Amino acid sequence: MENKPWLSSYDPQVPHTLAYTSATIPTILERTAQLYPERIAVIFFGFSLTYAQLWDSVQQFTGALHAIGVRRGDRIVLFLPNCPHFIIAYYAALRLGAVIVPINPLYNEKELEFQITDSGATTLITLDLLFPLVKNILPKLDGMRIIVGKVQDYLPPLKKLLYPIIAQKGTEKVQISEGGNVFLFHKLMKMVVPHPPCPSLDWNELALLQYTGGTTGRAKGAMLSHRNIICNNQQIRTWYTGFREGQEIFISVLPFFHSYGMAVALNLPISVAATMILFPKFVAQDILKAIKAYQATTLPGIPTIYSVLGSYRDIAKYDISSIRYCVSGAAPLPGTVLKEFERITGGSIIEGYGLSEASPVTHANPIDGTRKEGSIGLPLPDTDCKIVDMETGQELPPGMPGDLCIKGPQVMSGYWQQPEETSATLIDGWLYTGDIARMDDQGYFYIVERKKDMIISEGFNVYPREIEEFLLQHPKIADASVIGMPDKLRGEKVYAFVVVREGQRATPEEIIQYCKAHLVRYKVPRKVLFKDKIPRNLAGKNLRRVLREEAAALADGTDDREDTT
Repeated sequence: MENKPWLSSYDPQVPHTLAYTSATIPTILERTAQLYPERIAVIFFGFSLTYAQLWDSVQQFTGALHAIGVRRGDRIVLFLPNCPHFIIAYYAALRLGAVIVPINPLYNEKELEFQITDSGATTLITLDLLFPLVKNILPKLDGMRIIVGKVQDYLPPLKKLLYPIIAQKGTEKVQISEGGNVFLFHKLMKMVVPHPPCPSLDWNELALLQYTGGTTGRAKGAMLSHRNIICNNQQIRTWYTGFREGQEIFISVLPFFHSYGMAVALNLPISVAATMILFPKFVAQDILKAIKAYQATTLPGIPTIYSVLGSYRDIAKYDISSIRYCVSGAAPLPGTVLKEFERITGGSIIEGYGLSEASPVTHANPIDGTRKEGSIGLPLPDTDCKIVDMETGQELPPGMPGDLCIKGPQVMSGYWQQPEETSATLIDGWLYTGDIARMDDQGYFYIVERKKDMIISEGFNVYPREIEEFLLQHPKIADASVIGMPDKLRGEKVYAFVVVREGQRATPEEIIQYCKAHLVRYKVPRKVLFKDKIPRNLAGKNLRRVLREEAAALADGTDDREDTT
């Protein structure tokens, strides 16, 4: 939009536009290794690597990948949790001009096979713990190179017990037969190979296929270039003015395979020469112990992490006052969670917003300026935004909800081999996010709802998030998710899934009456279903698709009360 009211709300030290470094992603690590060679880069269950050692490992693995046939433009699957293998493989493959395809290590065979096949990947890097699943689909992956690492590759000499990386049913010990197209990670790291002639890459070259959309339908590969990732990294670094280069200690528990974790728990800490304490999974006690032991300063996370840590029963045993900054994204952050966690740590939680198609960060609340509860904040430098009418496409004034559109150097070039999806999402350089949002007079943005999640009941737009936030005000409700289900009379009817607080009891009638007393008729849930836990993905996003399937399976019409009052 021509008028950018958010610029006047920037912190004074944040420029409105940036001079970007025309570089590629591996230069982030190379620069830090040159300036801070003895600085500890990685801590993994007590094992540590300095930045010099990490860069040496990346160079060695670059040579090994080249020796086994990896070339520029090849797609390389990283089917890994947060571990040193991921970091080394990520930067090594990018140095060769290969394209990274990160895949959730909790995926099942069908999901894994789809993304491998869709991306046209030629190499897959994984851990022995995940190899049984990979082995089951190997007959369908003709000619694919498989590189298998072990957690023991990067554990201290005396720490032989394997930490439970991934709790996955059906995992069994499988003999890994080296040879043919199967390689062992630790042997490649010992291979005597010359440093390969790394190609001179253009920063507009494809670097990443970040699959997205799995919560709403078939996943699509967002094509992100070196330029996209580098620019977003500089935008984030510039926004967080208080980072002290060479002094920060990050808790890196957000999964690297996710665009959010890759940006703020991997590339960001390396760009500021921070020490990363790696966690393959979130365990509250382990995180609290690490914060206390290492005096961690930065904890990128999602609302669930801050909620669980803030309400941990033995929180008083842990001094976590070293935390200065927290970065929250992926889902709305309840104000009560923010205030409690900030009270415990004395640090600041900065809520923001992003999506895989934008590398991913586009908005954040100011560090020193006004933080508005419930707001995703302001567009980052060089990020333009507008709110448009969902039917006419006309730009809307402040206060009016509509489709959030974004333009900036971090926005993808399109979806991998999906021109129709690309043309529907990228229009005249604008990324149509599919999120319904509004902007206030000061340029702060607020997410109202996902367009695909919006319910149309009796001709009225109903936003699930609004009802969820209302339900969370009930003293007996710990979590809630609202969906729309088909209804012949209304078009759609509101269903609420509710998690009751420990020690509390509630009935559907009680919750419905509570809603009737405060909400307009068409927003009142027609059915309330109780669950032990709301299904969410690893990024904390509500899996409404799963709940819709569950509701459809249970639907028999006997519990839906027709209320025309």
